[in-house]
Amino acid sequence: MITGEYHISLDDKGRVMLPTRVRSGFSTSTVVLTQGVERCLWIFEPAEWSQICDNLMESTNMFQARARLIQRRIIAPAQETELDKSGRINISPALREYAQLRKECVVLGVGGYLEIWDEQKYRSYWEENEPEFQQAAEELGKLLSP
Repeated sequence: MITGEYHISLDDKGRVMLPTRVRSGFSTSTVVLTQGVERCLWIFEPAEWSQICDNLMESTNMFQARARLIQRRIIAPAQETELDKSGRINISPALREYAQLRKECVVLGVGGYLEIWDEQKYRSYWEENEPEFQQAAEELGKLLSP
């Protein structure tokens, strides 16, 4: 399980160095990047990504507009990339533009995958969603109480 919040920098060539602790959570040096929701990027191991794609394709119908929307937004922009010897990955211009990545970024370990956010976008996300989080935590607390 990959967890943690890490502050990293995007270099001039569009690369980020994944922290060692995060890299050790992957069993391969190849990763798949794609558009996530809320203007972040998702990073998966290829096997996990393949399973997600299979599930999406099996559970949706290409003749339904919403299914095509999900397929185009999540599956189509996905790109495989290699971690270099320094632990850096290259993020394509299209994915950088989608996530509005600037110099300072945040990497989040979310169990079986990573998210990469522009640092300012991530801060804004939490400022806007803190009340929603408080409500969700309250509801979760009720579900978890004996």
